[in-house]
Amino acid sequence: MRILRLCVFMLVTLAPMQARACDLALVLAVDVSGSVDVEEYRTQMEGLAAALRDGIIAEALVRAQARVALIQWSGSGRQDLTLSWRSVTDFPAVDRLAAEIASAPRPWRNYATGIGEALQLALEQFQLVPSCRRRVIDVSGDGPSNEGIEPTAMRGALSAAGVTVNALAIEESEPDLTAYFFEQLIHGPGAFVQTAARFDDYPDAIRKKLLREVAQQNADLGSFVPSVH
Repeated sequence: MRILRLCVFMLVTLAPMQARACDLALVLAVDVSGSVDVEEYRTQMEGLAAALRDGIIAEALVRAQARVALIQWSGSGRQDLTLSWRSVTDFPAVDRLAAEIASAPRPWRNYATGIGEALQLALEQFQLVPSCRRRVIDVSGDGPSNEGIEPTAMRGALSAAGVTVNALAIEESEPDLTAYFFEQLIHGPGAFVQTAARFDDYPDAIRKKLLREVAQQNADLGSFVPSVH
């Protein structure tokens, strides 16, 4: 009886110490092609960092015991894994992640737009987090793919890996970009497009996007639907 009581005591006291499972692996893929100037680049990185610090988003990431990585992408052969997987297990981890993103250096300035290769690099990263239940690539960009692998060519591999692709369309110079991302880029159950009319709208748009894909459970989302402007 004493041994049984000891076993029960150990189970009760040690259970809170056990790490919770990862519910979400999220790759943030940011456009740094030639159409993005210096100020627009800073708007993206600082806006993304501010969105991650939003109280609701931060809490959702911690509750999900999320893993988050950052890719900066441009033309063919110019896709950079800027931050490998960061474990977001508490609020200080959220702050560290946001600070790293806000201060991340830009790898390129003057190249084309290779969205398919950005998806390819993002997809490779999920091999390192096989235990995470949900796998999401968050792509933001201001133009259609014009070099390298077509985004649609990645759909088979994305489906096989159980990866959802959502998108943020910055329509400042491409007024039909939301429709292009809807037809050519997003993929998976509940995938959606968030729209920013201008780069100045990016901080608010990325916050709304992260609220939807991080704080809102994807299970009740239907088939592919674009966001409401």
